[in-house]
Amino acid sequence: MDRAAYAAEAKIEASHWWFVGRRRLFARLITQAGIPANAAVVDIGTGTGANLRLLRDMGFTHVTGIDPSAEAAHWCAEKGLGMVREGDIRALPLPDGSVDLVLATDVAEHVEDDHKALSEISRVLRPGGLALITVPAFPSLWGLQDERSHHYRRYRMAPFLRLLDRAGLHVEKKFHFNYLLFTPIYLARRLIKLFGIQLNSENEVNGPLLNRALGLIFRLDVSTAPYLNPPFGVSILALARRPGGMDQTESRTTP
Repeated sequence: MDRAAYAAEAKIEASHWWFVGRRRLFARLITQAGIPANAAVVDIGTGTGANLRLLRDMGFTHVTGIDPSAEAAHWCAEKGLGMVREGDIRALPLPDGSVDLVLATDVAEHVEDDHKALSEISRVLRPGGLALITVPAFPSLWGLQDERSHHYRRYRMAPFLRLLDRAGLHVEKKFHFNYLLFTPIYLARRLIKLFGIQLNSENEVNGPLLNRALGLIFRLDVSTAPYLNPPFGVSILALARRPGGMDQTESRTTP
């Protein structure tokens, strides 16, 4: 991401409706999967610490953060969210089969070789280990946020599932989310492009009342998306497991 985009995200991730709602969704799925608090967990692409905040609040005790940017490590350390190791998702600094749970949320779109990235996730997972992966959906939604974040692409569901299968990951659950705000976000991105509006991040378009209203909508969205499995949404989420081992991850130590 641009340096200004890191700074913008760092200021808002604790309270912004999108980050708060996403953490609520991830927490529910991780709890349902029965991942123990002492499992070896890796958050790939920590950014300014949104998922590290979630994992801390859920009580996980063996968490490793990995990000290629020193800027990300700086913000995570400044907010007391733990140390972040420098590393690339295409060559993770972790041993084979050493991780119980991987979070890779909005990361794969940042690298040209996304097959290599997802194969690395499969490599570091223990047999039976679980990955929670999200990516931005629908190329038609391409906008300022994609450019500021240096994305290579947005995804469609079927090709993304094939990519996970090629990487050796078995998808157990998949769905679109942020479907209730799909049309407003699409229109907002068209207007930003039409009028040439310059922002460090789309997340800057916010305020207390708007944040509360969008937070309520997004809360309903993330509560229903896993069950309704809508055919569209701003994002795709997949829960994928490395085949082998037990279905439920056993307790491990830090990778």
